[in-house]
Amino acid sequence: MADKKEQQAPVQDLNEMMQVRRDKMQSFADKGVAPFGHRYVVTHHAQQVFDHFAELEGEDGDKKVRLAGRLMAIRGHGKASFAVLMDLSGKIQIYFKLDTLGEEKYSEFKLLDIGDIIGIQGTVFRTHRGEVTVKVEDFDLLSKCLRPLPEKFHGLKDVEVRYRQRYLDLIVNPEVRDTFIARSKIIKSIRNYLDTRDFLEVETPVMSTIAGGAAARPFVTYHNALDMKLYLRIATELNLKRLVVGGLERVYELGRVFRNEGIDVRHNPEFTSIEIYQAYADYNDLMDVTEGIVLDAAKAVLGSTTINYQGVEIDLAQVKRISMNDAVKEATGKDFLSAKTVEEARAMADEIHVPYEQRHGIGGILNAAFEEKVEETLMQPTFITGHPTEISPLAKRNPENPMITDRFEFFIYGRELANGFTELNDPIDQEGRFMDQVKQREAGDDEAHVMDRDYITAMEYGLPPTGGLGIGVDRLVMLLTDSASIRDVLFFPHMRPEAGSNQENK
Repeated sequence: MADKKEQQAPVQDLNEMMQVRRDKMQSFADKGVAPFGHRYVVTHHAQQVFDHFAELEGEDGDKKVRLAGRLMAIRGHGKASFAVLMDLSGKIQIYFKLDTLGEEKYSEFKLLDIGDIIGIQGTVFRTHRGEVTVKVEDFDLLSKCLRPLPEKFHGLKDVEVRYRQRYLDLIVNPEVRDTFIARSKIIKSIRNYLDTRDFLEVETPVMSTIAGGAAARPFVTYHNALDMKLYLRIATELNLKRLVVGGLERVYELGRVFRNEGIDVRHNPEFTSIEIYQAYADYNDLMDVTEGIVLDAAKAVLGSTTINYQGVEIDLAQVKRISMNDAVKEATGKDFLSAKTVEEARAMADEIHVPYEQRHGIGGILNAAFEEKVEETLMQPTFITGHPTEISPLAKRNPENPMITDRFEFFIYGRELANGFTELNDPIDQEGRFMDQVKQREAGDDEAHVMDRDYITAMEYGLPPTGGLGIGVDRLVMLLTDSASIRDVLFFPHMRPEAGSNQENK
């Protein structure tokens, strides 16, 4: 990693360079040229010029092109100069010539700096070296860049600077743009998949009086007029299932969720999730939906269902389904669901050196063994099913074994990508599970569910058999863009403010 001093000039030098740019800005103003321009009609982007070169080549009046973008390089040769213009589609060489522009306009060109945003009009040709180029016949200054871009050789590599100044990252690192364009395509693909299957996109409150639907710590805020605490949502689940009670048979919500937890390469305090609920379905149906969403998204951005993530080839079309207990048994030889007592389960865990908490029952210990011995080994797409009832307060019990639920988690590259289950629709059972969660909170688990009486009331009016699913959109984007950190797929990841910044909050 390059040092920060390689990314930025010393303060004194930076100030001097900024002064030079401000002087040039004033020179434009003195010439009657606004340094921060107005609307500019664009007829082509850089890539379109490359794609349609044969049609555009020549100096005919009807073949003129108008492009706008940022100057990324300038090399002068006296009365003629080349530059590189970058727009959203890519970069293209442009050519400024004194004889073409005239003395006055060429003198304006000499005042341009790397980073300036300009609009150009001209004709398309190939240089002697065969490079597609636009010969500039006229140009307009659209925005003077008053700060120098990062030094070209080292670029912008310091991750702290990249995340804090994402706009700069987008300017100088084209692959970053590609990642976020891919993110948009993935989200569009998800919506298209669901919309074509008659799912209705809905919106539910971001703030509520109860933070429910997941095991997580909420962010707390305060409503002055109501004189009460409110919580940022940790999940959209319970409100979406209220809508299913109301007769909306297929619903989904794609939006931000907030959890007051740690920050690492897979976690950010706010993230994008999609939750999907289908009446008259079960967890098997939602596993099929999960596969469909992931495969469609991969095709949309990569054109293939075989991907390479962090050096590992992954075939998204080859999916394994296995129960949690069977997966643990394969890895350790221990059958935790055969244990008759908690003591027996603890003894099994001790034998394979799996840590657990005293509050854990057999199911909690099984889950601890899975997380310790199996989870990170699941590199290829794998559905883990049969989660213990103890850790699944909103999932329907398996009719053949009440110790487990009809639930799944979807893993790729050792990471959970999705979670779903056949929804518990028995209000009496749900109330009992909530009470168990309340006891866990009282025992010190501050991520356990709180009691939601209104949700119980809604269920008492009848929740049809329903399958539900949640997908971490950011993690899916990471997977399909080969991004190592969640910060690489969020425009503005959360970071501690720099000391002395006006954003500092203590």
